[in-house]
Amino acid sequence: MPRSNCDVMAKEPSTNLESAMQMLIKTFHKYSGKEGDKYTLSRGELRELLTEELGNYLGNAQDKDAVERVMSDLDANNDGEVDFTEFIILMGALTVACNDFFLDSPPPKNKPEPKSDAKEGEKKE
Repeated sequence: MPRSNCDVMAKEPSTNLESAMQMLIKTFHKYSGKEGDKYTLSRGELRELLTEELGNYLGNAQDKDAVERVMSDLDANNDGEVDFTEFIILMGALTVACNDFFLDSPPPKNKPEPKSDAKEGEKKE
């Protein structure tokens, strides 16, 4: 019989990915329920989460209009709150954006490019 999600969350994570998943869940619930429904983020809770947890990634997290835009983009069911699924969509989109940024960035100057066995046009001896 497969383990339930509660059983998995009760155990210590054994991999970095499991730790990351647990941290996402714990962070969401750290802010949800301070105002109203404990399973959703209100605008105020979302603003606090964005400011406290993603301030380095979202430089404009304290901008009220920016939070409103994020809220309206995330609030797929138009209930004025962000549930966990909608929150994970934000986290996925931010992760993709960061990955794309690093893929497009040149390697650091102090880190040499990986070397191949033979350069183009050279013959192996």
